[in-house]
Amino acid sequence: MGDRDMFDVTGKVYVITGGGGALCGEMAQALAERGARIALVDLSQEAAEERAASIRAAGGTVAVYACSVLDQDELTATARSIEREWGVPDALINGAGGNHPSGSTTASFVTPGFADASSETTFYDLSVEGFERVFDLNFLGTVLPTRVFTKAMAARGSGTVVNMSSMSAITPLTKVGAYSAAKAAVANFTSWLAVHLAPVGVRVNALAPGFFMTEQLRFLHIDRETGDYTPRAKAVLAHTPMARYGEPAELVGAVIWLTTDASSFVTGILLPIDGGYSSFTI
Repeated sequence: MGDRDMFDVTGKVYVITGGGGALCGEMAQALAERGARIALVDLSQEAAEERAASIRAAGGTVAVYACSVLDQDELTATARSIEREWGVPDALINGAGGNHPSGSTTASFVTPGFADASSETTFYDLSVEGFERVFDLNFLGTVLPTRVFTKAMAARGSGTVVNMSSMSAITPLTKVGAYSAAKAAVANFTSWLAVHLAPVGVRVNALAPGFFMTEQLRFLHIDRETGDYTPRAKAVLAHTPMARYGEPAELVGAVIWLTTDASSFVTGILLPIDGGYSSFTI
């Protein structure tokens, strides 16, 4: 098999949750341009339709499904619609997720006298609802779509899954406790499910992106008043050997590799795409 065939996505059906977002929208665009058929699944139909319009303008094949990744009934109905339209998906990209201030602290550390520091939010100030909101979106928002969309893949005997974990799964970042916990759970779930589904030909892997300037990251990395990088952003860049943020297009190559025959003997891995962040200490 030549290299060209190994990476071929022509005619393959990709289900992409969070497909209206910056990172997964870029993946969808690139895959469609290479001949894949794209099912964009997103809670925001408006965001997904905007991306779909761009894909169609470039000659790609795409359909939009407004759906919550935390609602199994909606997911099941979406899966049936996709199968009626195009058949059993070849690949699932679990891209729905993200962070939210309600699951994050404003303080990096708990310091003496913290009880009197009302201006800072510590772990003890987070609401259970805020923590759950972030954790459930990232973890259960991966588990439930995987349950629904891989069942037919397993019955057929082939398919691939790419989950979105994070650098924070490897080394938890300060402030984002709920997000870090959820992404670590995604990484663990990826390994577990890869073993569980190996006998039925479904491969499961995960990406661990470094720092990409998405809207979810912006509230911690850009000062709202000045528009400058925050001290946290400067620390991140100082610990990234390539000294910059990633571009969404820089995730595409890994996605193509993990969802084609080019990686036919690869399952259960967590792949960092981080400009060297996870390799650097001091």
